[in-house]
Amino acid sequence: MVFGKGADGALNWPARLWIVRHGESAGNVARDAARAAGLARIEIEARDVDVPLSPLGEQQAQALGRWFADLPESERPEVALSSPYVRAKQTTMAVARAGGLAPGASIHCVDERLREREFGILDRLTTLGIREHHPDQAEFRAVLGKFYHRPPGGESWCDVILRLRSALDTIGLHHGGRRVLIVAHQVVVLCFRYLLENLSEAEILKIDAEGDVANCGVTEYVFDRDEGLDGALRLIRYNYVAPLRAAGAAITAEPDAPVAAR
Repeated sequence: MVFGKGADGALNWPARLWIVRHGESAGNVARDAARAAGLARIEIEARDVDVPLSPLGEQQAQALGRWFADLPESERPEVALSSPYVRAKQTTMAVARAGGLAPGASIHCVDERLREREFGILDRLTTLGIREHHPDQAEFRAVLGKFYHRPPGGESWCDVILRLRSALDTIGLHHGGRRVLIVAHQVVVLCFRYLLENLSEAEILKIDAEGDVANCGVTEYVFDRDEGLDGALRLIRYNYVAPLRAAGAAITAEPDAPVAAR
């Protein structure tokens, strides 16, 4: 991943970057219930973009905000970028209300490139539902693998990565040298890791297979001048849930999409 260069010739990496999955949503709860009941479809009326946090998700977001607030002012995020989905925006605002951002921080900057992966015709279907209603897509995914499979009307992981490349360029252009918080979704967190760490398909899918990204789990990078020729972001923690445990908030990691479609 290459950012543009500033006037001094240095690459415009953020000084620190946090990438956080939103708190548990009502959609996560509905999906859990559908899978437990062996249903083909997830019973939720709102568009995915409009699904709010669950009460537990609100608690998780508040705990995350208090964790950021406990940092010195000089170490808190100066910029907060959010997916346009309601659950991500609510998580971002909970962090801001808890005092988790630096004084004068730019907050709630919505960027549609940070949105959830789009599932097209597989939207609202459980794994069972995909097999029942779209067996051809289940077969295509088995052949192509989750990284490249694009359901009709939806996106592959590669499609998400393409838009995130553009988002990273914008972050480098406008927020180089600053402390940036991104609140988004599970696949977005993983695709950022793929880009920032120059991972292979096999490496990122291995990380994914080891477990879901927790709701309000923190992935954090710091700029390291000793990385590469011009410095780069170095991973210092992934899927960090200590802020939730410290606040007594339950840890949840329900996938945002059917297991067969993630």
